[in-house]
Amino acid sequence: MDIPLGYSNKGENVYAENKLVCRLHKSIYGLKQASRPQALLRFGFIQSKSDYSLFTKGKGSSFVALLVYVDDIIITSPNTHVIASLKTFLHDHFKLKDLGFLKYVLGLEIAKSSQGLILSQRHYTLQLLEDTGYLACKPATLPMDPKASLSADAGDLLADISQYRRLIGRLLYLTLSRPDITFAVHKLSQFLAKPRVPHLKAVHHLLRYLKSHPGQGIFFPASSSCQIRAYSDAAPSSLYLKAFSDSDWASCLDSRKSVTGFCIFIGDSLVS
Repeated sequence: MDIPLGYSNKGENVYAENKLVCRLHKSIYGLKQASRPQALLRFGFIQSKSDYSLFTKGKGSSFVALLVYVDDIIITSPNTHVIASLKTFLHDHFKLKDLGFLKYVLGLEIAKSSQGLILSQRHYTLQLLEDTGYLACKPATLPMDPKASLSADAGDLLADISQYRRLIGRLLYLTLSRPDITFAVHKLSQFLAKPRVPHLKAVHHLLRYLKSHPGQGIFFPASSSCQIRAYSDAAPSSLYLKAFSDSDWASCLDSRKSVTGFCIFIGDSLVS
């Protein structure tokens, strides 16, 4: 491997023709040589090319998916015996602690019932409101003021742009379970380079909206009643899709481009 620039060992020239080797005392996450991915691949799992932390195996009733993020692992499958077999394999190779059914991971709260799953970020939202001093504010009914017209040049520049950038970053993560604020957050994220006072006021209005329903999230029903079916050239597929879109002609004050929004459902579950 190549030695990082700036590294030296007691004045020796480490950038000589002979390559040096680093011995890892502990696996580094993301490396191909890490023990966890290699063990899963030997067990028959296939690593996703679009998301390297996702591993899948089997199909139909024997399908199982495993999602890894640092020290957190999520396992899902329609067959409980397959899950038990995988957990036994993992216990034989790694030191694990089984936390039972998924309830909380990476700031996401999952509530399960016979009707489906609810994905929310209530604790994350309340912590955001507390950190910004808006925990006791007056709630707003809409994510953005309909009369507000935001542009890149209107208003005074903020003296400290780091506060605005931190808020937008935290709000972007909140859009995972709050599609109702997605448009507002993405609109406000366009002004990260030079945020102005009206932009910060719009963020504060969005925080007041979050105060009205901090536990709101996405519901994934256990059953679906979609009427639109996707077909291929060979045979009809069992995948049901619904899509909605809307656009506002030339509404951007800076570029005069159209603003388009869309949402896609698999069955009755929002996926994009």
